[in-house]
Amino acid sequence: MKSKKIILPGGAGLVGQNLVARLKAKGYTDIVVLDKHRNNLEVLKRVQPDIVAEYADLAQTGDWLKHFAQADVVVMLQAQIGGNDYQDFVRNNLDATRLILEAIKANNRAYLVHISSSVVESVADDFYTRTKKDQERMVLESGVYCPILRPTLMFGWFDRKHLGWLSRFMKKVPVFPIPGDGRYMRQPLYVGDFCNIIISCIEHQVTDGVYNISGHEKVDYIDIIRAIKKATQARAWIVKIPYPLFYALLWVWGRFDKNPPFTTQQLAALGAKDEFEVIDWPGIFGVPYTPFVNAIEETFNDKQYSNVVLEF
Repeated sequence: MKSKKIILPGGAGLVGQNLVARLKAKGYTDIVVLDKHRNNLEVLKRVQPDIVAEYADLAQTGDWLKHFAQADVVVMLQAQIGGNDYQDFVRNNLDATRLILEAIKANNRAYLVHISSSVVESVADDFYTRTKKDQERMVLESGVYCPILRPTLMFGWFDRKHLGWLSRFMKKVPVFPIPGDGRYMRQPLYVGDFCNIIISCIEHQVTDGVYNISGHEKVDYIDIIRAIKKATQARAWIVKIPYPLFYALLWVWGRFDKNPPFTTQQLAALGAKDEFEVIDWPGIFGVPYTPFVNAIEETFNDKQYSNVVLEF
């Protein structure tokens, strides 16, 4: 099992970087990461110099397809999460998925784990939600049997977009703004737990099923921010501002930043009042649940990985 060739399309992001670290800790050695974010690939090469990390635009055919000829496992991670250009979501969430599925079927040997998202059951209507729903449907209709994992909002080492970005922003500013009253219930999932679920799928060859992998604790957004402040010892003053003003500020920011860290669509999703199913994934996959407070501490105070920052 430990000698199997594992390919991680989109593996230079949050889940991929964590998954590589945990796969290596368990003794896996033949790992290939394919990603088009050059700076984050360089971070991966620096932190994990003994794996293969190659640049690849997965939305178009290229030399990257050669890796699938001898692949034993594929964990499909590539995803466009934020941004204001719909075509970016189409290319990275749909076009890339189509090509990867074709490569798996052409070689007829790789075991697939597909990483979907809890947003496929969300009431939100944005670019990410639409394309992730279409992506999951594409996988289900492909004829490639695989487990489909739907994680909620994730955090952990190498977090560039969510709690990681918020923690870095908090350290830079004297005032940290909260939209409205901040009582937006989240079910944050520790990416370390999620990676262990992926590894459990690989080791037990789970061949089907759609699994809602939610955080086991319901935590309001403002309390997440307070937990980050405590763990990082940031001095920023947490201030609530009216929702319309917060929305307007994000709208203006989005006019000047092509890839903003937080968009008006994501703000709307924050207030969508989604509550996702909590299944017994610790029992199903044999993966212990890490309490939120402990996970926050590991995220921001680990000596090996906490200070490794990916580019947004």
